[in-house]
Amino acid sequence: MRTRTMRVLRRSLFVAVECALLAAAGFVHGTAVAAEEPAGKLGADWKTQHADTDVANNASLQRGARNFSNYCLGCHSLKYERYSRLGQDLAIPPDLLNKYLVQPGDKDTNYILTSMPAADAEVWFGKTPPDLSLMARARGTDYLYRFLKTFYIDPTRQTGANNLQLPSTAMPHVLSELEGLKKPVYKSVEKMGEDGKATTEQVFDHFEQVAPGRMNAEEYDGFVRDTVAFLSYVGEPAQIQRHSLGIWVVLFLLVFTWLAWLLKKEYWKDVR
Repeated sequence: MRTRTMRVLRRSLFVAVECALLAAAGFVHGTAVAAEEPAGKLGADWKTQHADTDVANNASLQRGARNFSNYCLGCHSLKYERYSRLGQDLAIPPDLLNKYLVQPGDKDTNYILTSMPAADAEVWFGKTPPDLSLMARARGTDYLYRFLKTFYIDPTRQTGANNLQLPSTAMPHVLSELEGLKKPVYKSVEKMGEDGKATTEQVFDHFEQVAPGRMNAEEYDGFVRDTVAFLSYVGEPAQIQRHSLGIWVVLFLLVFTWLAWLLKKEYWKDVR
């Protein structure tokens, strides 16, 4: 009996500590990682840059929803998100939601779907543009941030653009009017091959602006972050509530463990 009781107590304590560690890991991912100072311009270290998004920032999510509606919804859908849920979560009044976000002919109870026919999209781009509902969860916010920041001019491509994060992407640089046009600058780096011979390889060094856009580097960086933050919200609209509830669950488990320990002491005090 005593052995069984001790096992139960140890198991309860283990569960409580494990939940606390998971909650702490989520907290660090959401705040400490986001606190890293990002660079407005991507250089040779572009793979180390972070999105620095905050799904608790309602103003950022509202701007991201506007950005998506204006620049992304023409090709991409959010088939798991309704306009009404979007308006409720982001505190957008119904009149403003219908005026600025709900597409003509749609209702606020509809899912957010593109009007582009899939067959036409496949002809124009070579493939159907993917639904972006779960893209942030599948690829990560850092991936999306780097993708939107690393478009460059490539005359060999049908769209006239290419991308460092996703080479040979079928997506044109739809944000070029905001960011402007840029070309990659490479540097020569010598590497030793498996046969022991040195070879010269061209490695990306930085971007060179060819034509300016409507935004400067800092403004475009904020535009991208807001858009990525919105896609992060869409990937899990209840994540803020989940984090909040998780804290209370961990606190409950800790209090329950303490009460169980007191109960164990009361039961076994006479035995000792």
